[in-house]
Amino acid sequence: MTGLEQLHDPNLRSFASDNYAGIHPDVLAALAVANGGHQVAYGEDVYTERLQDVMRAQFGTDVEVFPVFNGTGANVVALQACTERWEAVVCAATAHINVDECAAPERMAGLKLLTVPTPEGKLTPELVASVAIRKNDEHAAQAKVVSITQTTELGTAYSVDEIRAITSAAHDADMLVHVDGSRIANAVATLGVSLKEMLTDTGVDIMSFGGTKNGAMLAEAVVVLRPQAVHGMKFLRKSSMQLASKMRFVSVQLEALLTDDLFKRNALHANEMAARLAAAVRDIPGLTVPRPVQANAVFAILPREVSRRLMEDFRFYFWDEATGEVRWMCAWDTMPEDVDAFAAAIKAALS
Repeated sequence: MTGLEQLHDPNLRSFASDNYAGIHPDVLAALAVANGGHQVAYGEDVYTERLQDVMRAQFGTDVEVFPVFNGTGANVVALQACTERWEAVVCAATAHINVDECAAPERMAGLKLLTVPTPEGKLTPELVASVAIRKNDEHAAQAKVVSITQTTELGTAYSVDEIRAITSAAHDADMLVHVDGSRIANAVATLGVSLKEMLTDTGVDIMSFGGTKNGAMLAEAVVVLRPQAVHGMKFLRKSSMQLASKMRFVSVQLEALLTDDLFKRNALHANEMAARLAAAVRDIPGLTVPRPVQANAVFAILPREVSRRLMEDFRFYFWDEATGEVRWMCAWDTMPEDVDAFAAAIKAALS
C-alpha cells in the first residue's frame, strides 16, 4: 500500500457538502483523453472550442462561454462584466456572494451588495424593488444587477415563471440578471426543464455554470447569454486570475458533464438521495425538517449535543448553531445505503 492509498478511505461518506464527493468516472476518462499531446494554451485548444458548440446546443446559438477555476471566480468575473464602478448588485441576504465568498465581490470587484432578507432564500420583483431605489442619486450606489442563486442556499428552486418575473421587472428597471448556478443541475433535475427554458428563454443575461459540485474536479464557467449586455469578459477573467493556461482540462470536464445529460443524471440522483433522507428522518421524535426539500439539501433542527455526537462519524455542519439547525447535503455518489445508515444513526442518537 502506498502512502497515498493509506490516506484515502474509499468508503468514507459525508453529508457536509457535495464538494466532498470525488470525480465522476466519465469526467476522469475525459481528462485522460485530453491529456494526450500538445494543445494551444489559454483557451485556443480544440476542447474549449468544442465546448462553445456544446454549450450553444444547451443554451442557444448566441451564448459565449468562458471557463474558469471556481464558483467564486465565476461570480466575481460575471458581476464585474455587468457593472460600472458606481453600480451595485441586489441579492438575497443568504446568497453565497454575500455570506460565503469572503467579501470577494466587494474586495476584488469593488461592488456594493444590496442584500434583502428573503423567504426560503428567493428574491421576488417586489423585494428587489425595495432596495433598488434612489435612481440617479449621485450619493447612492446604483442598483444594476439582480443576482439570484439556483438552487438557493436554502435548498429551494426558483420556478421558470419566478425567474421570468424577476428578469422582466429587472429589464424594465434597466437592470441585468445574473444567476449563480453552482447547483444549476439540481434545479434542472427538480424542475424537469432544459437550461435554455430556465435561463435563456426567461431573459437571464449572464450566469455562473457549476460543475464542481456535480462530478467535476474543478470546472466552472461564465456563460454569457446576452453578449450585448456585458463588456470586457476576456480581460476581466485574466485580471481576476481565472484564466487557465491549460484550459482544455477545465473545458473537457464541462463537456463530459453535458454529454448524454450526465449533469442531469448526477443531479437527479443527488436530489433523490436528499428526498430519501428527508423521508427517513421527518417523523423521528425530537427532529424537525423546517424547509422544503427541493434539491440535494436537507435542513433539520435537532438538539445541538446530538448533532455534535453524530458529527464524529458523519461529518456535516451547523447552519444556525443558535437554533440547532443543520444542513445535510447529498452528492452524485451518495448511495441509498449511506442515507439509510445515517438515518438509522440519527434515530438511535435521538432515542
